[in-house]
Amino acid sequence: MMDAFAELERHLIHQRTMAGLQAARAKGRRGGRPTVMDPDTLAAARARQANGQTPTQIAKALGVSRATIYRYINHESA
Repeated sequence: MMDAFAELERHLIHQRTMAGLQAARAKGRRGGRPTVMDPDTLAAARARQANGQTPTQIAKALGVSRATIYRYINHESA
């Protein structure tokens, strides 16, 4: 009997969560972590790479991590 109530409660929580997310999306909100590489920053990174700068130099100049530079540059070239 307790299992049935727990399952019902879990289902209700799930429905309320999904309704809340849907309402937030309708208001234009998005979840998740914001991106650091917008199109302008990515263009600057590509230009610096074309000038022969290393990923470490690019990351320091743009204020992002080296892993971010590798992720976006390698993603674009793949």
